[in-house]
Amino acid sequence: MTHIDTDHFKQKLQEEKQELQKDLARLGRISPDNPKDWEAVKKDLNVLESDSNVLSDEIEQYEEDAAILGDLEARLAEVDHALNKINGKADTGYGICEVSGQEISKARLEASPAARAHVEHTDQLEPLYPDTDA
Repeated sequence: MTHIDTDHFKQKLQEEKQELQKDLARLGRISPDNPKDWEAVKKDLNVLESDSNVLSDEIEQYEEDAAILGDLEARLAEVDHALNKINGKADTGYGICEVSGQEISKARLEASPAARAHVEHTDQLEPLYPDTDA
């Protein structure tokens, strides 16, 4: 088994996590109902005074932000899962394919430090975050 420099990958994952959290905060806020969930922020619109085009643009932007937030949350779940593996808080170790149990190549981990499986096994993984295909 090849030695994996977990410190190197931990640093990369922590940097990605910070960027994801910045992006999430830019597009939304933490849900008051569930502190582990993010929600898109609805702009206060004066429906009576707003032009219908402005209103429809704002609704469209809200829907786009909500979709992007879902993708960002799914990626954050993947990054957190990888960090938990590095820290020994997961069922499998970092760099081990969750499908085959074999080591994931260093090249794959460099390309995607949060990789949970070999490329050929990714379609067999269960999503970590609900309502996504990630």
